[in-house]
Amino acid sequence: MVTAAVPQVVTFAVEPGSAVDLTAFDPRARPVGPDAKTGAAEELRQFGAELERLQEALYAEGVRGGQRRVLLVLQGMDTSGKGGVIRQVAGLVNPQGLHIASFKKPTEAERQHHFLWRVEREVPQPGRIGVFDRSHYEDVLIARVDELVPGSEWLRRYDEINDFEAGLARAGVTIIKCFLHISPGQQRKRLLARLDNPDKRWKYDPADLDARAKWSAYQDAYAEAISRCNPPHAQWYVVPSDRKWYRNWVIGKLLLETMRELSPRFPSAHFDVEAERARLLADDPLR
Repeated sequence: MVTAAVPQVVTFAVEPGSAVDLTAFDPRARPVGPDAKTGAAEELRQFGAELERLQEALYAEGVRGGQRRVLLVLQGMDTSGKGGVIRQVAGLVNPQGLHIASFKKPTEAERQHHFLWRVEREVPQPGRIGVFDRSHYEDVLIARVDELVPGSEWLRRYDEINDFEAGLARAGVTIIKCFLHISPGQQRKRLLARLDNPDKRWKYDPADLDARAKWSAYQDAYAEAISRCNPPHAQWYVVPSDRKWYRNWVIGKLLLETMRELSPRFPSAHFDVEAERARLLADDPLR
């Protein structure tokens, strides 16, 4: 049983150095937190007020020269809910303090560079919360499964990713990596729902079925990426995602607990407050 003193999201953290078997994780599990959609929605709403205050303080730190920022990495199979998390969780805070980046198939220009080049350009600036919809991990997932590069190359990329994330941590980036874990049955339901709703068909891509046919290969690729790239400063969380409301609650709680731990503080005034007050009251020509 999780006590109040222990962060609930520890439940979903992958222990650094451990080998990951994704079949051991239940995509419909609800080990902590609310057991119904209505309760989760209410808690998420409550998270919003505190998150907004903490994010504003972090942003203010950045304006005054602080280097701290947060990067939320979202990975998962198609329909796992990366966009839903961005709307329902990242949408709780002031968009001025957000930086959202989506990593699709690399453009021709991007392919001319090292695989991390386009990712480095999207790292959030100090004071901001960044969200990656897919990420640098695509280059050890789809590149591996679809054999886009030789095995020796994607194997080398694990070390490059670890070095990249270590550099981010040294630069003041707090990294949160979430694998949105869904079952093949739930993915099938969500793909069918897109086909059945004319307003959602734009989200459907026939190539999704090609990726679905490689489900086992993708699960192996995710498991190895999580196992090999899971240091304490850039830890993975396996988030049960068959229930959208529970997925959103988990990541909202994770982001809130991370921000609480950072405990950003509004900078003190760099001027004489009383003197400025006196100037306004005595010399304001617009009174």
